[in-house]
Amino acid sequence: MTTRKVPAFPVYVFDIDGTLLDSAADICGAISEALTPHVPAPPPFEYLKKFVGYHLDVCFQEVLPHYTREQLDHLIHDYRAIYPVRKHAATRRYPGVLETLQRLPGRKGTATTKGTPMTRAILEQFELLHYFDHVQGTDGFPCKPEPDVVLRTVSALQVNPVDCLFVGDSAADMEAGRRAGVKTCAVRYGYGNFEDMARWEPDYWISSLSELL
Repeated sequence: MTTRKVPAFPVYVFDIDGTLLDSAADICGAISEALTPHVPAPPPFEYLKKFVGYHLDVCFQEVLPHYTREQLDHLIHDYRAIYPVRKHAATRRYPGVLETLQRLPGRKGTATTKGTPMTRAILEQFELLHYFDHVQGTDGFPCKPEPDVVLRTVSALQVNPVDCLFVGDSAADMEAGRRAGVKTCAVRYGYGNFEDMARWEPDYWISSLSELL
C-alpha cells in the first residue's frame, strides 16, 4: 500500500456510501428491519456494515442461504420500502466532502449500487447534486464489482477511461474501476477492508476527500 499525491484529473467518478456519505446507520438499519421477521435476532451492525456498497443479494444470501429466489426478492422489496422511510436521518456527509466538491476542478459523476432516482434524491438532500455533471446508479444491470456502472458514467461524460479517477471505499469499487480501465483511488475512512482493497492495487489512497485538491 503506497501513498502518493493525487494529480488533477479531467473527470472524477465517485462512489456514494462510505465515500461521500456516512450512510451505514440508515442502510444497515433498513436491512435489519427487513430481516427481523425472518431471523431469531438481526445480525449486529458491524457485520451488516461490510455489505454496504454490494447488491442486497450478497447480504441476504449469506444470512439466509436456504431462501429461494422468490423469498430473496421479497426481502429486497421490503428493504426498498423501508429505506426511504428513514429519510436518511442518520446519514451525514463525511468531513471535507462539500468543500472538496466545491473546489475540485474537472467534471464529476457517480457510480453507485443505489438506483439513479434514489441517488439523485439523496445527493439533493445533502446539497451535493448540483456539483455533478452526471448521476449514475445501478439500474437493471450488474452491480459492482462488475464495471458496468463505471463504464456508463464514462460513456455519458464522453471521456477516455484513463482520464477518469474513480474514488471508492470498497474492494468492489477497486475491482470495478480496474476492470473499467479507469484510475482508482481508495479511501481509508469508509467501510471497506484495507487488505481486500489493496489486492486490486489502487493507484492512490487518501484519508480525507480533501486530499484530492
